[in-house]
Amino acid sequence: MYRFAIKKLFKWKEKPNRKPLIIKGARQVGKTWLMKEFGEKAYNQTVYINFDSNPMMSDLFSYDLDTNRLITGIELYSGKKIDPDNTLLIFDEIQEVPRALSSLKYFYENAPEYHIVCAGSLLGIALHQGTSFPVGKVDFMDLYPLSFNEFLLATDKERFVELLDQQDYQMITSFKQIYIDALKQYYFVGGMPEAVQCFANYNDYNKVRTIQKKILETYDNDFSKHAPNEIVPKIRSLWNNIPSQLSKENKKFIYGLVRSGARAKEYETAIMWLSDCGLIHQISRVNQARIPLKAYADLKAFKIYLLDVGLLGCMSHLSQKTIIEGNSLFVEFKGAMTEQYVCQQLKTIEDLDVYYYTNDRGNCEIDFVIDRDNQIIPIEVKAEENLKAKSLKTYSEKFSPDICVRTSMSDYRKEDWLINLPLYAIEEINKV
Repeated sequence: MYRFAIKKLFKWKEKPNRKPLIIKGARQVGKTWLMKEFGEKAYNQTVYINFDSNPMMSDLFSYDLDTNRLITGIELYSGKKIDPDNTLLIFDEIQEVPRALSSLKYFYENAPEYHIVCAGSLLGIALHQGTSFPVGKVDFMDLYPLSFNEFLLATDKERFVELLDQQDYQMITSFKQIYIDALKQYYFVGGMPEAVQCFANYNDYNKVRTIQKKILETYDNDFSKHAPNEIVPKIRSLWNNIPSQLSKENKKFIYGLVRSGARAKEYETAIMWLSDCGLIHQISRVNQARIPLKAYADLKAFKIYLLDVGLLGCMSHLSQKTIIEGNSLFVEFKGAMTEQYVCQQLKTIEDLDVYYYTNDRGNCEIDFVIDRDNQIIPIEVKAEENLKAKSLKTYSEKFSPDICVRTSMSDYRKEDWLINLPLYAIEEINKV
């Protein structure tokens, strides 16, 4: 399995002012595998420490944060002599020992020669709970489930990824059925590494679904294990309600659909908790298309998407036959799956802020709006080959963007004001 994120790790290694790197992401998106794979490919030696249920390491970091003493302790624990130039230090589940997180500041200031990569599935929660954090002394990288292009690589379609990268749309169109079939598979399998690896090995949808159920059980266990007792029921209610929220034509999150009469104040902490875990994407509304978009975000109006389209299908009990072959049930839910898919791909693009737009009158909604290189790009999502773009036209007349994007199952086509980008090529939007 290949992850594009490993390129970022190689760049990080060569940075002259390299800081300890923290990889953020939900549980089971492949953080540990990526760190170990990077260590194997880029270093002579890797020293791996998991801080979860590790009293010896907890004791080591509790005394003081002198880097020489810490390195000696890590050498004794691992049985390896650490050569700073040729050893990768991996600190996994670092949020479990807050003092280890604090130590990164001293490694950066006093011992920058050491190469340290860290990860924590619940790191965002730890930070919100007041864990001391080395602000400005670390670099960050987000890791998400496999993108569609990574899924193509995992299923032996490297040449088809190359075509997308080269933007050879004439050739791409000739082989579009292969892309469409793979996209339907991705809708079911999603991008969770274990599910993708299983599908690549066995091509068995039932085995994939078993893995997805197990992942969802793990998340549910995390709710009761790590969240404050008083908000666990709200987290569960909100989490289980997301598929029905997405199935509505107006996908703005409505608290009343979670529980009749519910108010924002009751669920704000639950939303923050799920977001900190990396389990949801909260996409805010903007009512103006001006730079920077962040300045026009309406924090009270937002959509919520899951971290993975395969998990959405699992939570919605959509069968293989429903998604791959299509039937009336999927027709009703296809818009939700498609928006989830597009959101998921956009989030994998580095330094890309994602919003959605509605005007105050409510007669114009753009599914996603992104800010790229001081250019605002509206994106309308269509599940099929629907070529109507009424909202895009209304938006274009008001804001006169350089380009608008409609993504659908239709072939690539560029007009004066509009690019139709096939759904299977949405990752290439940063090149339009």
